[in-house]
Amino acid sequence: MISKLLQQARDYEKEHMKEVAPAERPCYHVTGSRGWINDPNGFSFYKGEYHLFYQYYPYENEWGPMHWGHSVSKDLITWEYRPAIMAPDQPYDNFGCFSGSALELDDGRHLIMYTGVEKVPCADGSIKQYQAQCMAVGDGRDYVKYEGNPVITVKDIPVSGSSEDFRDPKIWQEDDGKFYAVAAGAAGDGTSNILLFGSEDAFHWEFLNVLDSSSKKLGGMWECPDFFELDGKHMLMVSPMAMMPEGLKYHVGHGTLCISGTYDKAAHTFHRESVQPIDSGIDFYAPQTMLTPDGRRVMVAWMQAWSNTKFVPHGVKYFGQLTVPRELSFRDGQLIQQPVRELDAYRTDPVRYDRVEITEETSLEGVNGRVLDMTVKLQADGNYEEFIMKVACGDEYYTSVAYDPKKEVLCIDRSHSGYLFDILHRREIQVPPLNGAVTLRCVMDRFSLEIFINDGSQTATVTYFTPLEAEGITFAAKGKATIGIEKYALSFS
Repeated sequence: MISKLLQQARDYEKEHMKEVAPAERPCYHVTGSRGWINDPNGFSFYKGEYHLFYQYYPYENEWGPMHWGHSVSKDLITWEYRPAIMAPDQPYDNFGCFSGSALELDDGRHLIMYTGVEKVPCADGSIKQYQAQCMAVGDGRDYVKYEGNPVITVKDIPVSGSSEDFRDPKIWQEDDGKFYAVAAGAAGDGTSNILLFGSEDAFHWEFLNVLDSSSKKLGGMWECPDFFELDGKHMLMVSPMAMMPEGLKYHVGHGTLCISGTYDKAAHTFHRESVQPIDSGIDFYAPQTMLTPDGRRVMVAWMQAWSNTKFVPHGVKYFGQLTVPRELSFRDGQLIQQPVRELDAYRTDPVRYDRVEITEETSLEGVNGRVLDMTVKLQADGNYEEFIMKVACGDEYYTSVAYDPKKEVLCIDRSHSGYLFDILHRREIQVPPLNGAVTLRCVMDRFSLEIFINDGSQTATVTYFTPLEAEGITFAAKGKATIGIEKYALSFS
């Protein structure tokens, strides 16, 4: 039975989706059919398709009572919209169906675990918020919320915690058939805990342990946890709020962290070994991973930053995108990210240059466009003070990527991109050369740039709203730099 609120959202989608022309959207990055999206949710493979849900408010280009939007794909690159699957239509989620995850049950049903947020009026006139974990099951199109919701509340946790900050469950099933989930919780002293729960049937849960804690360091509340094994280590991914900067490694505000270590499955204990940022660009938050049928760990994230969400460019009919899905590996203590290999099938019109000497600002024949996959290899044997690449260039607009070889710093700057608000436009990243070069794989869609640095050992993501006719790409150097280029257009016709 579809609720009145959900049917209203679906009717609104159907009526207004065509108001956003295909040319106004990115070609291969997920957006909402209309309105606002943020965190990716329920990223999973079910009945032969990849399902990608997301936090969604269809009625405005701003955050509102959260629904779940829905897209599906056969190859992780081209996505088809499906109707919204959840609305805040129950007492326990009357303020929103917050983030969560999904998997397939043995009986063939698609199971969703999410945070329900309830707002309750108090006698003094104030409003109290309660967050709890809830379940829903469905068939890939329609979902029914579990009659026993909520299945975990803050009362089920034998450690101090906040009922207002207990959210974002990530569920998985081990080989022995048992189900586990991690969720983010806030303690009264400002510490954030990653809480581990277990279940025999995925509907009745018990608290097992605190996996890790912010310990009042590395930010405040750790949102959107994910926990999985990767190349012999366990990874705990979190998205901290209220980060303090640490050199160029961590930036202030909202961030993302990959914490690697060892996990004792019997004792349910995790021993931290290293911490590193997941993405060092401007627009990246709330990543979530899944295991593909062929055994790859693939991640997608919200390609946006909370700090600029109040500054929606004029005329934009939707707001928020998700990153290109990324394959993950862990090598020599470093998280490695690359665009999923399925993207290669859309490459066309190759252009290659080898050891081009760059001085004044230069355009190269065949190197332009807004939808492309381009690798630039900057040789370390040049004699230059700075190398500058500009993308999405027009007479007035561009986004620049500059490298200072002396400081070994890469700088992204979108202050000339047409995003005319006084928000963060510039970010610096420490990037040492690898094997005598700095390699930048630049994956571009109409309104975004994702840079995979030095074979994916670092990444930097940025969105921009430069007019689409600005499609030039230029290279320049203070001094003389030597570069190689391999560029492909990406075709989706």
